[in-house]
Amino acid sequence: MTPPGTPQGPTTADRILGGWLGRIAGNMLGKPVERGDYWTRDRIDRYLRVTGALPLTDYLPEPPPGTSAEFELRPEWRECVRGRIHGSCRDDDVDYAILGLHLLETHGFAFTTEQVGELWLLRMPYLQTFTAERAAYRNLTAGLKPPLTATYDNPYQEWIGALIRADVFGWTSPGDPVRAASLARRDAVLSHTGNGVYAAMWAAALVAAAFTAADAREAIEAALAGIPASSRFARAVRRTTALYDAGVPWSAALDELDREAGRLGWIHAVPNAGVITAGLLYGEGDFTSTIALTVRGGLDTDSNGATAGSVAGVLCGAAAIPPQWTHPLEDRVRSAVFGFDGTRIGELADRTARLASA
Repeated sequence: MTPPGTPQGPTTADRILGGWLGRIAGNMLGKPVERGDYWTRDRIDRYLRVTGALPLTDYLPEPPPGTSAEFELRPEWRECVRGRIHGSCRDDDVDYAILGLHLLETHGFAFTTEQVGELWLLRMPYLQTFTAERAAYRNLTAGLKPPLTATYDNPYQEWIGALIRADVFGWTSPGDPVRAASLARRDAVLSHTGNGVYAAMWAAALVAAAFTAADAREAIEAALAGIPASSRFARAVRRTTALYDAGVPWSAALDELDREAGRLGWIHAVPNAGVITAGLLYGEGDFTSTIALTVRGGLDTDSNGATAGSVAGVLCGAAAIPPQWTHPLEDRVRSAVFGFDGTRIGELADRTARLASA
C-alpha cells in the first residue's frame, strides 16, 4: 500500500518540469493583455472573437491590421503571440522563480529574509522590479531591514508580488504544503504584509499540494489550511469554490467576485486569487482550459496565468502538457536575473528536482 502523501502518477521530476513549463507558458499567454484596467474580460473575449481564437487553445494570435485603436496589446506582444515565439520572453513572473531557485541553492532551506534582500541587490536590476518589490528594493538600498522594508513608504503591501515569487517553494516541497507555506512566508515579508503574505503562502502550498492531490479542488483546500480563515484572502478563495460548487457558470462567478472585491484594483492579491481559483476549478483538470480560463478572467493576466499554469503543470506532469504550449519555448528562458539569461528550462527543472530530493 502506498504511504499517504506519496506522489502518484507522473514522477516528481516530471511534475517539477511541468510546473516550470506551465508557469512560463501561462505567463506568456497572459502577457500581451496584462493591464487589467484596460484589458477587461469583455475586451479580451472581443479580441479573441475578432481573431477567431475562441475557444482559446493556443497562445494569443497577433492583432489583425487596423485593430490597434481598439486592442492595444503590450509592446512585448511580438515575442509572445502564436507563430512568433522562439523561447520565452523575459518577465518578472519567471525572474522570481529563478531568483528563488538561486536563493535555495545558495543559502539552503534555512535562508533568512535578509538573505533574500541581499540576493535581490546582487542579482536583480532595480528597474526590473515593480510595485511592492521596487519599494522594498529602494528601502534595502537606504539601509532598512525587514520588516521595515515591507512597511515603509510601500502602498503595495497586499498586491500580488509575493504570490508570483512563491512557486519554487512549492516545487521543492512536493506533498508538503506546510513547509512550502513557511518558506514562502519568509520570502514574502521582505516586501508584503497581511493578505499579500497570505497570498504567497497559499500559492506555495497550492503548488506543493498539487504533487499529491487528486485534483485542483483538493490542492486548493489543502493550501487554505495554513491561511487564517477570517482573512480576506481566504474568504475570497472559499467564496470562489462555493460559487463553483453551486453550479454558477464561470463568467457569472467572476461577475460576483468582481462585485465583492473588484474595487481593490487589478493588481491586488485578493481579486486575483478569485481568478486563479476559478481557472483551476472550472478548468476541470485540463491544462489548456485552465490557463485559457485564467487569462480570460482578466486582472493581472500574466501573473495569474503563470500561477495557474504552474499548478496545472504539476498536476498533470510535463509529458501531458499539449505541445502547442511547450514546443515554441524551445527549452530556453529569458531572464533579467544576472547569470541566468538563456538558461535551459530543463536545467532549471533538474536543479529544482535536486533540491526537492535533498
